[in-house]
Amino acid sequence: MDFELPEEYRAFRDTVRRWVDKEAPKDWARALEKDEHNYPFALWDKFTEAGFHGVGISEAYDGQGGDVVMQMLLARELARSLGGLAWIWGITSFAGSKSIGLYGSAEQKREFLPRIATGQLKAAIAFTEPGGGTDLVGAMATTAERVDGGWVLNGEKIWSSSAHVADYLLVIARSDRTAEKKHQGLTLFWVPTTTAGVNITPLAKLGMRSMGSCSVHFDSAFVPDTLVLGEPHKAWYMLLPTLNNERIMVGAFCLGVIDGVLEDAVDYMKQRKAFGGVIGRFQSLQHYAADIATMQKTTELMLHYCADKQSRGENVGVEANMLKLMASENANAAADMGIQIMGGMGYSAETDMQRYWRDSRLWRIGPITNEMVRNGIAESLSLPRSF
Repeated sequence: MDFELPEEYRAFRDTVRRWVDKEAPKDWARALEKDEHNYPFALWDKFTEAGFHGVGISEAYDGQGGDVVMQMLLARELARSLGGLAWIWGITSFAGSKSIGLYGSAEQKREFLPRIATGQLKAAIAFTEPGGGTDLVGAMATTAERVDGGWVLNGEKIWSSSAHVADYLLVIARSDRTAEKKHQGLTLFWVPTTTAGVNITPLAKLGMRSMGSCSVHFDSAFVPDTLVLGEPHKAWYMLLPTLNNERIMVGAFCLGVIDGVLEDAVDYMKQRKAFGGVIGRFQSLQHYAADIATMQKTTELMLHYCADKQSRGENVGVEANMLKLMASENANAAADMGIQIMGGMGYSAETDMQRYWRDSRLWRIGPITNEMVRNGIAESLSLPRSF
């Protein structure tokens, strides 16, 4: 049993860490995040120049290669400074490279993967229904009707992050209304945002501001058969492995946030003076720092366990849920303690602690609520289904 990363992974991690400190420091991330109405194209372009969009994509498709572990190392290091803005990389990585790479046809891979790897294509995920939230399949009201040469989509999605700047949307819709079970009869589509009948509206929200989240309306939007991913009506079975990957990615982002919180909190405790000395000598604040450090280490161990297990092709469904649950609650609690340590400056928009708190709060809700995660974990223990 070896808990140490191999040299290749450590070298990659250290390279990314140096890149983040130089090219995406916290003060720049803070400035980007303040403007809710301007997508940070400059950050996307920096990712492109660094080759990050190609991590996890085969060199045969102009990518950088790398497995799940390497992707999670990248996600962690980006989030240490960028917080939720790291999703600028993560969304297209999941919606594009993971989805096309896993269940796209040979022709779809040839057409789209090189464009994703080289930063020429942005993607967004359009799964969540306005009236459904976590009940994704049960509340699926977006429909896909078979027509000559393709499908016609009607319905609405919500919280589609970066949809307003995306080139393509990864969309799931109900294509067979006669299916016996609610998770059956679903099809996955790769929809150009320029398609007639696709209307995208940005939404205001608490955190992850400049990345943008949107509602997407489909009004008789035609999608050709060539842009169906995988087998029609079988989308849910295809998606399950990638949903595990998404949960692991969330765990990595959360760990990066914990990293950023801890280094900011400790630096502040060493510099801030009150009552005749630095506040780092106060036992109550030391306990907060100790708790954050413990959260950091336990989250790290679980993340590496899950990423390694998935990279070897093993079933990681329950563990990925556990990681998402633990990491999101640890990150948000750590940021909250960080605000407490820094007092008024932690609440100030001039520091990053409040940004870490706002961004990490979302991960307790999405991509699945922690309450539903707990339900799934309990069910894996042979307890009765509670929903």
